[in-house]
Amino acid sequence: MAYSTTAAVLVTVGVVFVSTLGFVLGAYLLTKKKPKLVTLLDPTVKYPLRLIDKEVISHDTRKFRFALPTPEHILGLPVGKHVYLSARIDGNIVVRPYTPVSSDDDKGYVDLVVKIYFKNMNPKFPDGGKMSQYLESLKIGDVVDFRGPGGLLEYKGQGKFSMKPDKNSPAEEKTAKSLGLIAGGTGITPMLQLVRAIMKDPNDKTTCSVLFANQTEKDILLKDELEEIQARYPDCFKLWFTVDRAPSDWEYSQGFINADMIREHLPGPDDDNMVLICGPPPMIQFACNPNLDKLGYRQSQRFTF
Repeated sequence: MAYSTTAAVLVTVGVVFVSTLGFVLGAYLLTKKKPKLVTLLDPTVKYPLRLIDKEVISHDTRKFRFALPTPEHILGLPVGKHVYLSARIDGNIVVRPYTPVSSDDDKGYVDLVVKIYFKNMNPKFPDGGKMSQYLESLKIGDVVDFRGPGGLLEYKGQGKFSMKPDKNSPAEEKTAKSLGLIAGGTGITPMLQLVRAIMKDPNDKTTCSVLFANQTEKDILLKDELEEIQARYPDCFKLWFTVDRAPSDWEYSQGFINADMIREHLPGPDDDNMVLICGPPPMIQFACNPNLDKLGYRQSQRFTF
């Protein structure tokens, strides 16, 4: 009888142990985060992605949505980085950088907002933009090669950046409390990527001020998205526009970026402030850098995408 009682107790203990172990293991497996499925695993490899949607934003702007390998995949693009699209156009390989307007919060797809530079619209560039016109010609189901991440800047969060002066130099770590973001035309896309990442993080207290230059009001890309962020985060995000040709009811600035615009709408040249610039080379060379020099911003406080 003693033997039978002992055996019964051991069996009971064993059942309880196995049950408890199974419960703990099951709970662990349920709570354990699955590793993310990343598309851009190797920056030297081209990943063919299929066009699944094309939206007309304006007369010359489109939003292209490309499917990632599975609905659970993310692109895998750090904030501040961009992708390269490549295609054979007229017998030549053409490569262009683009910053997505989607993020790694979005699974299964990547979105690009692209301004189409049509032929015979600008006398300086009568052939228009090769890649943008190629994208415009794509049909749903067509495939484009993506490669990345690329770029010399990465935002680590909470005001911390990793920057390279050039691709052969080691990365430098920099920190800023306030960011002045100067954009021209399609140069707004890396700024929007950065602003969204900062604003969605409640622990990131970095403030952002955008000065956005365009030819006309209708040329302003992502205006609704930017104004929505301004309305939602008025204490952390400031937005100002300037256009070359303004309508009569225009409430912002008119003309090329100048010292007064920078002084009034961007953080000053304090040590803990930084200015990021993205836009046409003439804007950077003749409008941005000379006026930043005039106002006392050091080269070490600036980064040009």
